[in-house]
Amino acid sequence: MLRFYCLIIFSIFLVIYYILKGNYYVAHEEKYDEIKRYSLALDIIHDIKKRGRIKTVAYGVDNLPSEGGYIMYANHQGKYDALGIMDAHTGPCSVVMDAERSKMPLADQVVSLVKGVRLDRSDFRQQVKVLNQMTEEAKCGRKFIYFPEGGYEHNGNKLQEFRAGAFKVAKNAKVPIIPVALYDSHLPFDYNSYRRVTTQVCFLEPIDFEEYGDMSTKEISEMVKGRIEDKLEELEQNRKSNGWNLWVPKYRNC
Repeated sequence: MLRFYCLIIFSIFLVIYYILKGNYYVAHEEKYDEIKRYSLALDIIHDIKKRGRIKTVAYGVDNLPSEGGYIMYANHQGKYDALGIMDAHTGPCSVVMDAERSKMPLADQVVSLVKGVRLDRSDFRQQVKVLNQMTEEAKCGRKFIYFPEGGYEHNGNKLQEFRAGAFKVAKNAKVPIIPVALYDSHLPFDYNSYRRVTTQVCFLEPIDFEEYGDMSTKEISEMVKGRIEDKLEELEQNRKSNGWNLWVPKYRNC
């Protein structure tokens, strides 16, 4: 978390500016459409990257469908995950987040600007309501980022168990599933370091409804997890072969 605290302390006036501006945009949606709100969210993300000494390399952007809604299912590593995907994405998209974790400074503004889905883990009815709303929005063409692992516990580039229920939204909306492999996305905010870091975002080939429509959510979950796992193994082999980004911090922020 050292990087996050440095961002807040060294850029306190910029942070205050973005918090106030973000809140104003959200409160006046009649003046700021989705494109303008998303543009501000990207401005925040770009400044976080620049001042946080973070670089993100994106692959497979051409795999993203040019039309219609879809849901990106990504592995979850840390607080930078959604920011890295949004930065690499080609247009406005939203995100599903735990309500508590979404309340951090700047994260709160970014989630609000993109009309993110905030899940209250203690309120099952609220979860059902907002996920049903998300399903309808995906049918109408919106794009979402969903982390089927549900959380992260210093798992680094290792996958945790995927929750099959997370795939009900895509199945009910009958929209393409885009597996997303995040590599080294835990480095920016999971360690007490301010050293330069590089993360990778890989958009894998879409899985159309025709391919997964007859499968159970458990089978879909296993398929998506397998594809992401294969990509992470490929990236790990590339690291070993090319010596790319070999730095691994010694001090974990627990």
